Amino acid sequence: MTDLYARHKSVLPDWLALYYEDPLEITHGEGRHVWDSDGNKYLDFFGGILTTMTAHALPEVTKAVSEQAGRILHSSTLYLNRPMVELAERIAQLSGIPDARVFFTTSGTEANDTALLLATTHRRSNTILAMRNSYHGRSFSAVGITGNRGWSPTSLSPLQTLYVHGGVRTRGPYASLSDDDFIAACVDDLKDLLGHTRPPAALIAEPIQGVGGFTSGPDGLYAAFREVLAERGILWIADEVQTGWGRTGDHFWGWQAHGQSGPPDILTFAKGIGNGSSIGGVVARADIMNCLDSNSISTFGGTQITMAAGLANLTYLLEHDLQGNARRVGGLLIERLRTVAAQVPHVREVRGRGLMLGVELVKPGTDEADPDAASAVLEATRADGLLIGKGGGHNTSALRIAPPLSLTVAEAEEGAAILERALRSLTQ
Repeated sequence: MTDLYARHKSVLPDWLALYYEDPLEITHGEGRHVWDSDGNKYLDFFGGILTTMTAHALPEVTKAVSEQAGRILHSSTLYLNRPMVELAERIAQLSGIPDARVFFTTSGTEANDTALLLATTHRRSNTILAMRNSYHGRSFSAVGITGNRGWSPTSLSPLQTLYVHGGVRTRGPYASLSDDDFIAACVDDLKDLLGHTRPPAALIAEPIQGVGGFTSGPDGLYAAFREVLAERGILWIADEVQTGWGRTGDHFWGWQAHGQSGPPDILTFAKGIGNGSSIGGVVARADIMNCLDSNSISTFGGTQITMAAGLANLTYLLEHDLQGNARRVGGLLIERLRTVAAQVPHVREVRGRGLMLGVELVKPGTDEADPDAASAVLEATRADGLLIGKGGGHNTSALRIAPPLSLTVAEAEEGAAILERALRSLTQ
């Protein structure tokens, strides 16, 4: 055990998860690579949990943060804040939500917590619809609507949560159906559920479930849900903390794969927009955002130093078409991984889109999750110079691949080769 690991264990909570049998200290990064305290170099395919969106040590972001730090770091929302207004204007325009208002927080957890406050206040209901296998953060209200037992430590909640089918396409009672029949069955289930409960405030859903292992329903599922919800005045909250900013390649927001019935009423974001700075936020129609009848502030949400980072990062993302890069490079990467998976009996499925890809592992010849195999692959890829993540619903057996969106074709090939060696080692 290293000295730092021993110190970590003596002063931090036991439930604060660490990857690897010998935990890793990352000291610096550049582009798509990071280095540890022993000087080892790694290709980063997880980006601080989908947070380093553009690149490590991106000069444009570093310069913007440095210049802002030389002026003022922070003043709170009690004062006018030019960088906050400028970033809010850009996000409101990009959101697709009409008459949008933006509120900044410091994390995705806090963003989802705020969205729940807005929805329940606007609708005068504390009932929330959430998806099975979902994850929405670690606050008291967020764990109460998280449909993933491994990340929900209490059943106590200020909300009544009802879980809906549809977040996982290839498991569950509707897995054998065609996409159209799957959607129809999920809609029928939703209608039946709504007949047995008081009117809910909102449905909250990740377009692609992050911690759940990058699972999703068919395109159009939430559009079909929205038709049912809108008839009853129920709001749709799109949790874009992991799917936003072009990561899926095909769309700028994950909800746009389900946009046939219009945009969500509320959108939450975080992670990638800050490229490592603590930025989260909520976008909502003005009538929803303004429904609170008491004053509020945010001490650190929208603070100048993080807004400068967000503005520079978003500008770089758009000017360099990183969404298009995610689509092109991610398309090559998923096909490469599917070719490998066809020859490895531990791989049940390769899924996802853009640079948000999941590889689900099972015990060969069964449908049973194999978390030990996932841990073994994590260790093997690290030893070979690649960092990836893991997740999953009933058990943590899905590899999560989410590099910075500036990933090159050569780096994708390098990472795929390392993953191939690690996956093939499972059969040896």
